[in-house]
Amino acid sequence: MDEAYDVIVLGTGLSECILSGIMSVNGKKVLHMDRNPYYGGESSSITPLEELYKRFGLPEGPPESMGRGRDWNVDLIPKFLMANGQLVKMLLYTEVTRYLDFKVVEGSFVYRGGQVHKVPSTETEALASNLMGMFEKRRFRKFLVFVANFDENEPQTLEGRFDLGQDVIDFTGHALALYRTDDYLDQPCLETINRIKLYSESLARYGKSPYLYPLYGLGELPQGFARLSAIYGGTYMLNKPVDEIVMENGQVVGVRSEGEVARCKQLICDPSYVPERVRRAGRVVRVICILSHPIHGTSEAGSCQVILPQNQLGRKSDIYVCLVSWAHNVAAPGKFIAIVSTTVETSEPEREVEPALQLLEPIDQKFVAISDLYEPMDDGTESQIFCSRSYDATTHFETTCDDIKDIYRRMVGTAFDFESMKRRQSHVFGEDEQ
Repeated sequence: MDEAYDVIVLGTGLSECILSGIMSVNGKKVLHMDRNPYYGGESSSITPLEELYKRFGLPEGPPESMGRGRDWNVDLIPKFLMANGQLVKMLLYTEVTRYLDFKVVEGSFVYRGGQVHKVPSTETEALASNLMGMFEKRRFRKFLVFVANFDENEPQTLEGRFDLGQDVIDFTGHALALYRTDDYLDQPCLETINRIKLYSESLARYGKSPYLYPLYGLGELPQGFARLSAIYGGTYMLNKPVDEIVMENGQVVGVRSEGEVARCKQLICDPSYVPERVRRAGRVVRVICILSHPIHGTSEAGSCQVILPQNQLGRKSDIYVCLVSWAHNVAAPGKFIAIVSTTVETSEPEREVEPALQLLEPIDQKFVAISDLYEPMDDGTESQIFCSRSYDATTHFETTCDDIKDIYRRMVGTAFDFESMKRRQSHVFGEDEQ
């Protein structure tokens, strides 16, 4: 502890572990501490199953029908990776993929009129989909072709008017562009087109859906980046209490723990370490459900996402369902884990997700968590304390990656560049080989 570091990182959530890895690759001397005895913070995977029951105050523990407790790795925050998204690029460029195995999620579905439908995401699927009438299918197909060819630097690809109907706009905005609310309808269209393009390109990589999921659960991701940091000389301390963040003249100079002070120039942390520097930005309800069957209407998919668009439910924000199973080494044989999540809008969060829970019946056991979302009150450039945002209700990591890149830019003063990271890494590994 009694040493000087460039960066101290508090908490081993995914954002913190990725930044710790990136800073170590950049040649910074990093100390990474967590008051918990396990990796992952808010984004950890809980094992064995008995631990999950204990965490949610169910002292009787799981029944025998749940199988061996050790077979379970239950994510507290459900998310998938977009196959062509930013997190996959970070994993590939840092070669953290060598520590992880992924499976393609089997399908992406959308809820309409009380039923679950497959999201049409290719021209063939668009023509076969029962979400649209004949003429709408043609217009939607044209729109998908336009998006595939779109390039903001090529003026001839910018022309297009499609007259899509309200229902088509709905599932395109929420199930392809993955917006949580309808606010995007008042914004310029560039981001929407790029989001649909990301969805299509991610889908094109593996064919079944645009999503990937790591074997043994999402808790593997922070551990992968922690290993990366360790390879580059990062120091890790779990189960380490943080007694005080030491400041001088309004700037961070170190962290005190158990009578010792580790000095630093910059600090990265999650909101729980600096409650006085964050504000509440909303709440999320998440319901973890253990099932003995796949979700009805999904062609028996062993893993999938179901989006319930807000318009279908008279809400402001969408409800998401993520399903994974024993095939991902996260549940006992024959068992499924479905996690329902949404942004809280009323004083009865559990009632808000009722339509999604009905799709999952019968449910063997459910665990309800309602979390506050926090965001930092300033950009950290004055204090040099850079705090991440809480994980939102979305079922992918794109917003988390935006936050990571934003923190990086504020810390380093330049935008995060995948290519320079790749060069730096091959340089280090190259030296090792000689």
